[in-house]
This record gives sequence, structure tokens and C-alpha cells, in this order.
Amino acid sequence: MISLQEFFNRPEHAQAKGIVQKNNIIKRNIIAHMAIAGDSTLADLSKKLHISIPTVTKLVEELVREKIINDRGKIETSGGRRPNVFGLANSAIYFAGVEISRDQMVMVITDLQNNLITTHRCADFALEDTEECLNHIRQATEKFLSTCGVDRSKLLGVGICIAGRVNPETGRSYKYFTANPQSLSEMIESFIGHPVLIENDTRAKCYGEYSKGCTGNEKNIIYLNLGRGVAIGIIVDGKIYYGRSGFAGEFGHTPFFENEIICDCGKKGCLETEVSGIAIENKMIAQIQKGRNTILMDKYNRTGKIHITDIIHAARNDDNLSIELIEEAGEKIGKSIAFLINIFNPEQVIIGGYLAGAGDYLMLPLKSAVNKFSLRLVYNDTLFRTTKLDDNIGALGAAMLIRNKIIGL
Repeated sequence: MISLQEFFNRPEHAQAKGIVQKNNIIKRNIIAHMAIAGDSTLADLSKKLHISIPTVTKLVEELVREKIINDRGKIETSGGRRPNVFGLANSAIYFAGVEISRDQMVMVITDLQNNLITTHRCADFALEDTEECLNHIRQATEKFLSTCGVDRSKLLGVGICIAGRVNPETGRSYKYFTANPQSLSEMIESFIGHPVLIENDTRAKCYGEYSKGCTGNEKNIIYLNLGRGVAIGIIVDGKIYYGRSGFAGEFGHTPFFENEIICDCGKKGCLETEVSGIAIENKMIAQIQKGRNTILMDKYNRTGKIHITDIIHAARNDDNLSIELIEEAGEKIGKSIAFLINIFNPEQVIIGGYLAGAGDYLMLPLKSAVNKFSLRLVYNDTLFRTTKLDDNIGALGAAMLIRNKIIGL
């Protein structure tokens, strides 16, 4: 019997060669269907996949023997013979997800139905465009996969999401680790020995939120990632929107302001220069240096640094300067969202990233500005909310996306 890796990780352009290859393709389709629809009878599979009952029966029996599918027994019916129902054996196959953010790494293991098995966080991390950082990422990922408690032979792939411009088709990041002629996916894949998908962090979070946080009826959403940078993920008709080269979503580099602040993209006046976590940190430091009173003054005097999470925590403790800076950002973000919803007319706008933790200090001025600057009918069509999920959502979304790629969704 071939290994799970051989079974799933075939070239997408491979041609069917004989009945064995044809049956393997059908078996993958059975698994993909169950991953979406859940438990199914043989009749369900035959109807949905347009396969004869004898063929479905034979291939499902093979998948049961291979311990990829479980026979859950017979189900109750109103009359006639009671059919058996079959479902995925979640312990048969696993996927890993890794989020590489500017100041931490988050790693997860999921099963075939996107259930979270385990998670790990590397807080002592700083993302830098250096060979040393790349080695740190590879070694930390390998260590996690070796110690997570999952049989590596059952681990079919690793999804990795990272900030900046990323093309999942080529596996390249165009912001980090670009000096090497190999793609980022190739450099990590050769080290850990598993197929790797590279994805943008905001798109991974968007997909995770769409898959796990929405009610199931929404097909058009915008996820606004307000971390230390600013970006959006876009779902159109239930699918991630990538654009021609995979760069869609770089909303933080839209020229919204007439200022002289140079963004890290090299341009002036970008949205990020006023409302990103880094921008708010810089504004807080500037105000402290001017003598403004804040409960963060002692920390700045001790360390010379302020993080956006410090400002959010201070706002929640009634620090007036922190509240002022977050509300100012909320109003500017709201105006930019009005621009977005007038174009896309989404069902939901989801606010994620560090700033989502500011709650009403952010959301009240944000929604007020959206209401003021957007079209009334579009505003009324749109639900605004903060993320329902915790901060492993990027890694979880990356694991979901490598799962989709491998099983053919």
C-alpha cells in the first residue's frame, strides 16, 4: 500500500494511468467531499460524485481498511433497509500551520476537518530579512513538528503565512528572504521534509475567520488586519481573491493622507503611516517626549519602547492619551473602510489584529466614520464586527489552506 504522502502529494498535472490511478483520484474526491459535507452514505457519495454504487462501495471499503474513513454503523430511516454511514477518521491525517508575524511565531496542528489538535507560540522572535532569521524559522518549525505528538508519516503538509507580498503559486515572499534563488517554500520544504504552502498572513487570517468565525451564509467578506501594519483579506463568492500575481490586499499602502511620513514601502502618505500599530506607537512616543501625561511614561523611560498592545491595555485602564490615539485611528480607519464597502458591497467587515482588542474605543469612532462617508444602502447591507477567534487564527487559516490544496478542494 502506498504511503499517505504518495497518495495525496501527486503533481497536479499527472495523467491517469490505468484503473489504479483512476481509483486513487476517485478516493481523493470521496475524502474531499466528506471534508466539506461530513458523514455520508454510499448513496450520497454515488449521487454527489456521479460514481456507480459498486465502485463507491469498493473504494470506500478500501479507505476503511486504510483507516482514512470510519464505518459509523447504520442510520435510522423511515422504512426499508438502513444504510451505513461513513465519516472521516480525523486521526488518520494531519496538517500544520505556522504564522510568522513581526514579533512572534504561532504554530498549530489540525486534522482533516480543521479541528485544532495542538498549538505552540514562540514569543522570543523578531522577523528580519536575514539568513539567521530564516534558519530560526526552519529550526523552530522542525522542532515543533518533531515534538507536537503527531506521527510525521500522517502529516501531509505545512501552511506558512507571513507578512508582506506573497505569491502562493510560486512560493515566494517578495519582502523577506529574497536574496536566495530558491523560493521561501523550497527553502523550508527541503529542511523539514514536508510539502509547504506560503501564504500572506492577512489572507490566511481572512480564510480562517471565514471558515471558522462566520455563520456559513456569508459569501463576500472583507477582513481588515490591524496589526503593526495594515492589510485586508477579501472573500468574493466564497473564494479568496488573490489578484493577478497574488498581491491583492495591500490596503495599507493606499495613499490616503497628505503627509510627509515615509512608509516602509518607500512612498509617502500611505494609510499605514497614520493608523498602523507602528504609527500609533510612534505617536505615543512623540507625545511622551513632549511631556504628555500617560501611565505608559514609566515604561518608556525604562525601556525606550512602547508596543501597540501596551497602548490598548492602557486605554482599557482609562489612560486618556491612549484612548485619544486609538479613537483618532478608529475614525481614520472608518473613513478608509467606507471607501472599501462602496466598492465591494460586502456582507461583513471583520476587524482583526492587535487593534481589535481595543473594543469600543476603536469600533465606535470607526463605525461612525463609515456611516458618515459610505453610501447609506451599502452601509445598511454590511455587518461590522471584531474577530471572534483568538490569535492563532493565522496559523489555523494556513493549515486549512494547505489541507485544501492537498486534498483537492
